[in-house]
Amino acid sequence: MKKSVVRPWIASLSLAAVLSGCPQQEEPPKADPVQTPVARHSYVSFAALGTPTPLQVAGRLSVPTNAQGKVPAVVIAHGSGGVDTRGSFHAQALHEAGIATLEIDMWAARGLSGGAEGRPRAVAETLPDAWGALKYLSAHPSIDASRIGIMGFSWGGLMSMLSATRKYAAGAEPGQRFVAHAPFYPVCWAYNHVPSYEFGELTGSPIFIQAGEADQYDDPDSCQRLVDSLSPADRANVSLTVYPGATHGWDRLEPAIQITDPYSHTGKGGQVDIAPSPETAETSRRAMVDFFRRSFGL
Repeated sequence: MKKSVVRPWIASLSLAAVLSGCPQQEEPPKADPVQTPVARHSYVSFAALGTPTPLQVAGRLSVPTNAQGKVPAVVIAHGSGGVDTRGSFHAQALHEAGIATLEIDMWAARGLSGGAEGRPRAVAETLPDAWGALKYLSAHPSIDASRIGIMGFSWGGLMSMLSATRKYAAGAEPGQRFVAHAPFYPVCWAYNHVPSYEFGELTGSPIFIQAGEADQYDDPDSCQRLVDSLSPADRANVSLTVYPGATHGWDRLEPAIQITDPYSHTGKGGQVDIAPSPETAETSRRAMVDFFRRSFGL
């Protein structure tokens, strides 16, 4: 059964204030100045590339309003829970830097509800969504096809890393590839240990991994050990920042939750704490924007 989900970038909120009992001498409040939106948003769909049956993936395309000519873009891939506020949190900072975004919804395309029980069996099954997004953006008149990157959270972080390998990059349209990859907490222990999570023989595009020291999917040094295990040529293209005390999903700024996942605790399974850290969220967001700015030559 398909589960109906209200996406945070589709829902709209309005606020109303009621003023009463004001003295006659008091001046009415001044209206807030009208603010120009940072980006123009549109809801789009595109075909995934290489799926066994045709699949249309929905997404929100946002192009900076102050763009002059074609601009670089970043595909944003969600985590196991589906589209949430993390995408818009990071997208806004990219828009302010003059970078377009395409937030994709992989679960709605498949009628999935998300979570450990409502996701595909392997991350590689959703790479066709990334290649379809890349193809869509490459043909868009507002996007610079030579400057398209990808970022993602957890599941989406795994996607952004696997898409940097020559093996999986072969699924893209000929001549197309992501030029920068920015995974957030991408479950580092699984690479080169779990089938279909091979990480090596990279395309040469830069990769910026951000991980949490207290992430209960990994050991505190899982990501560093992964980087150290790469060939010198591949290692030269990978950078890593580990945030002390940060849990999995530190930039999910809603109240803390606890989930259960068979991939947690380096594959032993069990409960995972996801606690918000506004300070780490802001630091990691700035670092991500700086990474893409450098990668795009901005």
